[in-house]
Amino acid sequence: MKRRDFVKKGTLSSFATLIGADIIFGSNLPDGYIPLAIQEPDPFKMFNKHKDMIVLNDKPWNIEAQAHLLDDKITPNSCMFIRNNGLIPENIDAKKWTLTIDGESAKINKIYTLTELKTKFKQYTYQLTIECGGNGRSEFNPTAKGNQWTLGAVHCASWTGIRLRDVLKDVGIKNNAVYIGFHGVDLHLSQDPTKEPISRGFPMQKAFQDETLLAFKMNGEDIPLVHGYPLRLVAGGWPASVSGKWVNRISIRDQVHDGTKMTGDAYRIPCNPIAPGEKVKDEDMCIIESMPVKSLITYPKSGATIKEGRSLNIRGHAWAGELEVAKMEYSIDFGSTWKLCAIEKPLNRLAWQHFNALVSFPRKGYYEIWAKATDSNNKAQPMLLPGWNPKGYLNNACHRIAVKVN
Repeated sequence: MKRRDFVKKGTLSSFATLIGADIIFGSNLPDGYIPLAIQEPDPFKMFNKHKDMIVLNDKPWNIEAQAHLLDDKITPNSCMFIRNNGLIPENIDAKKWTLTIDGESAKINKIYTLTELKTKFKQYTYQLTIECGGNGRSEFNPTAKGNQWTLGAVHCASWTGIRLRDVLKDVGIKNNAVYIGFHGVDLHLSQDPTKEPISRGFPMQKAFQDETLLAFKMNGEDIPLVHGYPLRLVAGGWPASVSGKWVNRISIRDQVHDGTKMTGDAYRIPCNPIAPGEKVKDEDMCIIESMPVKSLITYPKSGATIKEGRSLNIRGHAWAGELEVAKMEYSIDFGSTWKLCAIEKPLNRLAWQHFNALVSFPRKGYYEIWAKATDSNNKAQPMLLPGWNPKGYLNNACHRIAVKVN
């Protein structure tokens, strides 16, 4: 939004700089008028987002929530983060939408209309946690490349669709199948139609999970365009990048999918720990699969104040990739001691879990409440940053909020 402020205060020469060309007849511009070429759309209105959402990038659009915006048990569209790699497709006609299943390990190639998918296969609804692999990237030092997400690139909505495995079985799968890869209709930033902005995938065992969906509804309504209308993959518990949007083709592969952002250091971390800033060879990088255990305090908002002698109710969510959260704790003494929170079971597998606790403070002063989740394999969140990696993935450090007792 700094660019918007700059444009509002801009001069003729600054406008020309932004456009990259002289503005012919620029002297005739009415006072206060901003040339169309640099007028910015309002993302909050475009995407029906809460005014407190934070825009990280507009080419492509990447927008995150703040912790207090994620207080709902089921995340509404208004508070769902946006992560795009290319340009949002336009002029989609759902009546003409098709999904092609092909690939080396497909017994046949087959094309389905959206209507056929909705009527031929049984529909299911699951609440599924989706988190960007780079959520928390802004905390890494040295700085890691990419959108500098803080903590709001996560959500847990209710998704309705058909199981991916049912469609794959309908086509027929050869014995050598190891992976699926998705393809969408979003356009590369260069607008070169021969380039895909992203084409990722996952192993067949993930494709065959009950909760891996080809979804067409979100929270009981058509999926908003920015979140993948009219058809998208939803693979909860794994990096959001594998839940491809605007999907019109799925390939059944006889090898690990090698599409855009499946190679090099994209959505990969070093297979073994490294020193901060150290370079890693491609062959020593491992693909991110299940996301690590993590939690978020969604109430109260950081910076809360309460009167001395009163207790504070806190609440939030915790999740653990393919696993469940077995224990939830909080600390008010910078991690020296921990107390248990009450935590609910997930609504279904791969949904986040809700926790709460009543926190008391010994006297007036400044406090921080730290939240720590432990998964069903007894692995807990680190109190501070986990190991550094070149792209700043998988930061699952304890969430912390500030509280002042007066």
